Amino acid sequence: MKGVGAMAIFKRKPKNEKKRLDQLTPWERYQREAAANHADEEKRHFKWSGKRIRIGDKLPKLKTQRRKLVTKRAALLIGLFLMGIIIAGYFISPYSHIQKVTISGTEKLTTKQVEHATNIKPGVSVWAVIGHDTATSKAALKANPQVGKVSTKLVGYNQIKVKVNEIRIAGYLVTGSHYQRVLENGRILSTTYSQPGGGYPIYNNFKSGARLQKMIAQYAKLPSAVKHNISEIRYAPNKANPERVHLYMNDGNEVYATISTFASKMTYYNGIVAKMKTKGIINLEVGAYSYSFKNTKN
Repeated sequence: MKGVGAMAIFKRKPKNEKKRLDQLTPWERYQREAAANHADEEKRHFKWSGKRIRIGDKLPKLKTQRRKLVTKRAALLIGLFLMGIIIAGYFISPYSHIQKVTISGTEKLTTKQVEHATNIKPGVSVWAVIGHDTATSKAALKANPQVGKVSTKLVGYNQIKVKVNEIRIAGYLVTGSHYQRVLENGRILSTTYSQPGGGYPIYNNFKSGARLQKMIAQYAKLPSAVKHNISEIRYAPNKANPERVHLYMNDGNEVYATISTFASKMTYYNGIVAKMKTKGIINLEVGAYSYSFKNTKN
């Protein structure tokens, strides 16, 4: 009985517990409320299963995430490194150097002349050529006045197609006892020749550079067949026509024409010649008519 009484005494709550709470000092009340709040906070950290979340439970996941991140970074660095090796290997390999050059658009220029002017030839780096058409065109024109605009295209790994806008020869200008080559863009080359090249007209008696430039511009518009039939273009003005030119044709005929209308009037030449019974003169200054040498009149 004594034992039972002792147990009852031990379990019995003090009757004056509420009174003691009311009699707590502010500091004691604060301590008790803080302990109660801490207990509530621990309860909120329980999982639905009732187990407490521990930092140790999160470590495996954090380690896995970190391992994946490190792996991704390593893979990226290795990829960049391998790419650098491949690029470096390409640039030092024969694949990055031109193996074959194909040139189009030329009429009189040879492959060697174009290669020398453009520096596009086997052995040169592909990437020193592709994407540099403007610079190549300027350098080529400086090296050879007949090489105009240049465009390039990469075929396969190391073959280059080069398209050249050749500036054609317009003829030879008589300068004293020598001849200078004239291009269809109006440029007069400084090199002199003792004899003119075959297949091109001679420009004679042109004292004015402006007249010559205008004449060349008109000549450049002619069809190739008509161009090749002209042997000489002589500036021969008179009071009635300050732009008058006298042409000597390779077929034996002669032509009088006006510089400003030269290209348009020369389109009638072949039709007029077809109706002529003998060699003679064709006048294209005003209208278009012909007469034989027997009835020569200026």
